Amino acid sequence: MRSRKYLALLIAAFFLITQSGCWSSNEIEDLAVYAGMALDAGNENPEEKALEQEGGSYSKTNKITVTVQIVPLKTGSKDEVKGKTSPYMNISGTGDSILEIFRQFSLRLNKPIIGHHLKIIVISSQLLQERNIKQVTNFMLRDNDIRPSVKIFLSSGNAQQALSIKTPDEVPSFYINDVVKNQFRTSKLMDAVLLTDLDAMMHSKQSFILQNIIQAKKHIEFSGAGIIKGDTGRWIGNLTQEDVECIDWLTNQGDSGTIKTYDEQGNPITYEMKAMKTRIRVESDQDNQLTFQVHVETKGRISEDWDMEGNPALRSYQKEIEKLFKSKLTSMIEHLLSAMQNRYKVDVAKFCQAVRIQKPGLWKEVKSNWDEAFSASKINLDIDLQITDFGSTTK
Repeated sequence: MRSRKYLALLIAAFFLITQSGCWSSNEIEDLAVYAGMALDAGNENPEEKALEQEGGSYSKTNKITVTVQIVPLKTGSKDEVKGKTSPYMNISGTGDSILEIFRQFSLRLNKPIIGHHLKIIVISSQLLQERNIKQVTNFMLRDNDIRPSVKIFLSSGNAQQALSIKTPDEVPSFYINDVVKNQFRTSKLMDAVLLTDLDAMMHSKQSFILQNIIQAKKHIEFSGAGIIKGDTGRWIGNLTQEDVECIDWLTNQGDSGTIKTYDEQGNPITYEMKAMKTRIRVESDQDNQLTFQVHVETKGRISEDWDMEGNPALRSYQKEIEKLFKSKLTSMIEHLLSAMQNRYKVDVAKFCQAVRIQKPGLWKEVKSNWDEAFSASKINLDIDLQITDFGSTTK
């Protein structure tokens, strides 16, 4: 028995000795972890220009400016506890290769940067007017350090300014990342587009949208969406907040939403959607001319009504209000359809999915020039809106 016990201990010791450890690991304290990245059109900042004047230059053209948000800069210092030190640091570089710019950061920082905890990438629409989105995201899609769950946003202004916003004691990258969680409260927020989603969208060559961020006085707001043209990969314009809401209505993606309109006296009335279902039927003639029959059904409540005389509990009153909300929703969706078909000539509301599923043979013929086929199609809209609730009180 004793010999068996010694043999077991010997075998256990052998396996412990032969187990490989994390020989290539790096302590987190020895790395510069970046949580946010901003991509702008190439424009050197004063610091870069000053360094170049002192001889800090290399062979490049200024096509893109990359800003990374490193966090934390220090932990546990007295200055940080007193609020004197920012909990993050932004560093920018300009060139024509993101990888090379990152390597240049190693000449300016005392720690190598690492992207394992990257949360967001903000791309300026100006950059995507000049460059294909596939070009400026190529490095991120190839880099093993960057996770495919990174969220992608557009910025109407300078993207790096989004990483310098005022937040309540929080890193801007984390703050922006968390705003998306409010989607259950408003359909003006899109589903987050992840890096892996972006790869699939670009590969399909179909037009798509990215949530747009606007900035004012170091504050941000998610406002509408930027359109990326499928065949060019470039930004061509923006959709409004209401347009983004309507895309949710058309694609059955939204589980929350409101419609605000006005009665004849100018009083605001607000409808809160509680249930919604949209069906799209595809029809085509001998010339492959497409017609979409769009039927929207929604049920909800009157959540706010400034009319002091009306009684929301009366069915007659509800029917009159239903007409107002139906007219408003029709106007909103028609505005979106006009923007897609006439102004930008793109399908970013996934009408293509209905064609692909219902008429696969036809889809094979039109998918190569789908935006053009969609723009020439006819869309008939039918809305069934019912008020089923008026809240806890009528007066």
